[in-house]
Amino acid sequence: MSDPESLAQVRSRIDAIDADLVRLLADRQQLVRMAATHKTDEHAVRAPTRVEQVVALARERAAAAGLAPAVAESVWRAMIGAFIELELAEQAAIRDRVAT
Repeated sequence: MSDPESLAQVRSRIDAIDADLVRLLADRQQLVRMAATHKTDEHAVRAPTRVEQVVALARERAAAAGLAPAVAESVWRAMIGAFIELELAEQAAIRDRVAT
């Protein structure tokens, strides 16, 4: 693929990548929802050791792919934080269904 020759072309390529990212995040969200059914408490959801493993792996993969590891870490921490909140909400909904 050739380099974009205008800002409009750059933006168009960014938009296409963003569309791919949204589809991948939707897939990840589905898996997070499934994971919520296998965890019993907030500590299991927050899983700080697992978070650090995932972030470290993202940094390694970023470096290998030419992405600044600090950028990957920032994005992954934000993404993980958002999915933890979603998973906690999923667990609360499950508890509410069981309680009624």
